[in-house]
Amino acid sequence: MANRHLSRSIVLQTLFEWDFNNKKASSEEVAAILARNIKEFGPGLDDQAFMQGLIDLVVKKGKIIDDVIEKAAPDWPIDKISSVDRNILRLGLAELLFGNRTEVPPKVAINEAIELAKTFGGENSGKFVNGVLGAVYKELGEPGKEEVSKKKKTAEPVDISKLPVETLVGAVVYAYKNGEILLALVHDVFGRWTLSKGKLEEGEEEEAGVIRKVKQEIGLTVEVKDKLGGNEYVASHPEKGKTLKKVSFFLAEAKYGELTLDDSGGLDDAHWFKLADITELKMYDDMLPVITKGVALLAKGN
Repeated sequence: MANRHLSRSIVLQTLFEWDFNNKKASSEEVAAILARNIKEFGPGLDDQAFMQGLIDLVVKKGKIIDDVIEKAAPDWPIDKISSVDRNILRLGLAELLFGNRTEVPPKVAINEAIELAKTFGGENSGKFVNGVLGAVYKELGEPGKEEVSKKKKTAEPVDISKLPVETLVGAVVYAYKNGEILLALVHDVFGRWTLSKGKLEEGEEEEAGVIRKVKQEIGLTVEVKDKLGGNEYVASHPEKGKTLKKVSFFLAEAKYGELTLDDSGGLDDAHWFKLADITELKMYDDMLPVITKGVALLAKGN
């Protein structure tokens, strides 16, 4: 077993104990657990700085990491995931999101986590961990993908006509403040500013869904003004596989006020922005055209 793989195994054991005790151990107690596990499972292993750094990342970034897990695996609340799988995901995401990519490339972080899942998890743990980390990797824009050998076989194209469809609605939410137009955007745990959007409930009209979702997500009551069109994309679920998500976007007006972010996970900030500031934000490629269309309608006095 390679030293780094053994090191990650010892980190996993330490995180398992930390999690089993409801994450209440102090940093000194966690360090003591790590030292004991090194002595028991890796005597003579000279890699404590790496292991301690990984544990520190998981502990310090725990809330963000758990939010990412819930966003990537929405059908699996954190407390419903087995403790082993949960902590493998935490370890893998710590390296994937916050680690030094020159030292540990994203693909290495994912593969190491999958190997831990196959070794210490259940029958389906490897597949589950692969699905969650793979979904996050795609959300990040597949960093390091260009470094993969060109000899690697190209993936088979997806036939979207055969995929199950999930319908969502979203909105370009605007308000006037001192005669100036401001837009309300939300910031997700993947580091991008985006529009409020969510799944349409069964039998719900699109405009009603927009009003409900914006109220739930950022606490604003809106009036839907116009339909901006829509887009679609293929999303991967760790267990259900690929889904075609179709999103309809609307222009919606609100009264300017404080944004109250929903704490259900997946988002970590909400903010009003001036139009001039929008192009400087880190956003998903498909969001800017929707926002631009909404702003163009507002400019025409819509």
